[in-house]
Order: sequence, then structure tokens, then C-alpha cells
Amino acid sequence: MSAVIIVLIILVVLVFIALIKTIQVIPQASAAIVERFGRYTRTLNAGLNIVVPFIDTIRNRIDLREQVVPFPPQPVITQDNLVVNIDTVIYYQVTDARAATYEVASYIQAIEQLTVTTLRNIIGGMDLERTLTSREDINAALRGVLDEATGKWGIRVNRVELKAIEPPTSIQDSMEKQMRADRDKRAAILQAEGVRQSEILRAEGEKQSAILRAEGESRAAALKAEGEAQAVRTVFEAIHAGDPDQKLLSYQYLQMLPKIAEGDANKLWIVPSEIGDALKGLSGALGNVAPGAAAPSFTKDVPSARREEPTVD
Repeated sequence: MSAVIIVLIILVVLVFIALIKTIQVIPQASAAIVERFGRYTRTLNAGLNIVVPFIDTIRNRIDLREQVVPFPPQPVITQDNLVVNIDTVIYYQVTDARAATYEVASYIQAIEQLTVTTLRNIIGGMDLERTLTSREDINAALRGVLDEATGKWGIRVNRVELKAIEPPTSIQDSMEKQMRADRDKRAAILQAEGVRQSEILRAEGEKQSAILRAEGESRAAALKAEGEAQAVRTVFEAIHAGDPDQKLLSYQYLQMLPKIAEGDANKLWIVPSEIGDALKGLSGALGNVAPGAAAPSFTKDVPSARREEPTVD
């Protein structure tokens, strides 16, 4: 009786194990490769799956989510024979679980080695300066090569990023000195340009000021000359309106002689020929005045000094 119980227990355990092996639960964004007697049968997708126990076996479980793999720094020689260390990061995703299982033994290692060889080919055709300034070009070229090579492995390379490009220490020191010299040069150029611009603006300001000053002086001189001309015109019109005689004109002419001689620069005084006639008229006028009598005023009562000319019948 005990033997029967033992056999029943064994059968129950075997049935329980068979049930466990029959029902396979695959998580979301995962896949499982099923083999039957060592040969690929099918791929189990996410959810509840039924397999034949003790005949079907799970070969591999693969995560279908996007993966991030950082690779250690790799020494690469540039075109100008300088060794730089480059850190890379690969973003990839498994699109075909069967190909990722059977087409390559270890796709992580394969991607790493392919990244190293591709980097050496790309960087080997660039000098150091271009390498440091062409990260986007290097990323695009590296991604194109990796995506093409890993396509048959059932893997899609989404992005390739260069974390760091580290040149040798001596080169870094030289680059820092060069950058410092360039900054000093640019600062000196900007300062000189500022001084030059300031001098130009100052000169333009002085030029405009001189032009405006000259225009003001010219206008003032023109206005002054116009005023003097107007004054002379007014005096001339006033004199002719009063109808003066020769005596009054002679007296006015003599009053203008001191003004003609004014000024320190008048070293030579040319007496016009008309002064003789003026003196003759003035002496005649003064000769008609009795001794002790006051000289006639030529500035007042000018019309009374007119001499009537005899009329000829």
C-alpha cells in the first residue's frame, strides 16, 4: 500500500513539473527561442504560451527594449600620427530574436569590435583638429557602418555617441596655450578696433563742429554785411531825400576820413583826388561865415542851406 502511495506522489510531482514546463509566461517586450530536439521551432512572444514538456526547450530569452552599451576608451591614431582615446556609447535594439540568437555568437562583443575597427578607419583619415570638431560627422559615419553590418544579426543601431575625445597631455597643453594666445590676439584686435573707431568718431565730430562753426561765422558775416549795406542804403536814401548841397557833402566826407584811417594795419593812406574838391567847398562855406560867428550846422536844417541858382531868362 505504501508503494502505491509513493508511486502516486511521484506521478503528481511529474504532472506538476510537466505543467510548469508546458506553460511559459513571457514578459512584455521580451521574446524566447524554442528548440525541439536542438532545432529551432518557433519564437515565443509576450504572454502565455504552451510548449511540449521534455521535448521543447527554451534556448534563449531576449530583451526587445532599446539597450545602452558604453564601451571603454579605445586608443585611435589620427592622420597626423597622434594617439587619442575615444569613449563611445551605442544605443541598439533587437528586432529579430532568431537572428540575434543564431546569426552571431555574441552580438554585444561583435558590436564592440566592429565599433573599434570602424572608429580606427574613420579617425585614421582625419587630423587631430578635424577629429575634435567633427563629432557629428564621426557619429553619422559610425552609425551607418554599424547599422548596415548589424542588420543581418537582427539588431538595429539607433544612435552612436562619442562621450569623449582625449588627446595626449602634451597636445592638450599646446592647445591651451594656442587658445590663450588666440584669445589675447582677439582681445588686442578688438581693443585696437575700438580705439580706431573712437578716433574716427572724434575726428568726424570735430569736422562737423568746424563745419557748423564756419557756417555760423559765414552766416554772421553775411548778416553783418547785409546790415551794413542796409545802413548805407538807408543813409544814402536819407541824404538824397534831404537834397543836400555841396557843402554838406564835403562836411560828411571829411567826417569819414578818420574812420578810413582806423586800424593798426593801415600803414599807407591814399588820399583820393576828390578830397580837393571837398576842401574847396568846405573852405568856401567857412569863408562866408563872419569872424566870431558860429559855423553853420550841416547836420540840421539842411534844406535851409540850399542856394538858389539864378534862372536865366
